[in-house]
Amino acid sequence: MTKVAVWCRHEGDNIIGIGSNIPWHVKSDFQRFRRITEGKNIVAGQATYESFPNRTLPNRNIYVLTLDTNYEVSDKEHHFVVNDVSFFKDFEEDIYISGGATIYKLFMTGSAKLMPDIVVDCVYKGELNPELNGQKVDITPSIESLNKNYRQIMPDFELDNITTRVLIRKGEFVEQSVLKHIILSITNI
Repeated sequence: MTKVAVWCRHEGDNIIGIGSNIPWHVKSDFQRFRRITEGKNIVAGQATYESFPNRTLPNRNIYVLTLDTNYEVSDKEHHFVVNDVSFFKDFEEDIYISGGATIYKLFMTGSAKLMPDIVVDCVYKGELNPELNGQKVDITPSIESLNKNYRQIMPDFELDNITTRVLIRKGEFVEQSVLKHIILSITNI
């Protein structure tokens, strides 16, 4: 099983959201995420899950990590409620960790068995949407772990004011087919 974290953050302040919104709209960013995660198992927190259009993403199994033991998902065939992150320690299939900040932190700063093997770190260099109100959500603790525990394995890829890097955990080997899928999803535009 390979664990992959995928995020897009704002340059300089590591913001991934304002309230429940992504504070930029870059079509290629959404397309890259779709290409990387389509047909895969993704892990999302409750707030992130609820921000998906109609609480779903086509062609994916979604594992909603929440403390709410009575939480209801919109598609009981492809969406699943998980109340304890340790469920993923011995998960047998690949998972793509898709946010939000608390979920990234649980995986990036938790036990070694939970840490992602691969991180897709996208950095948006443009302006945040000034019309959005709400709390700014950043992933600084996850970036600190990234800088300490991971190494970049491919050159930066630039598209539409977003720099994408792929990193793997230091001292670890990763499943090459997963890595190839990610790199092709990023570079085949």
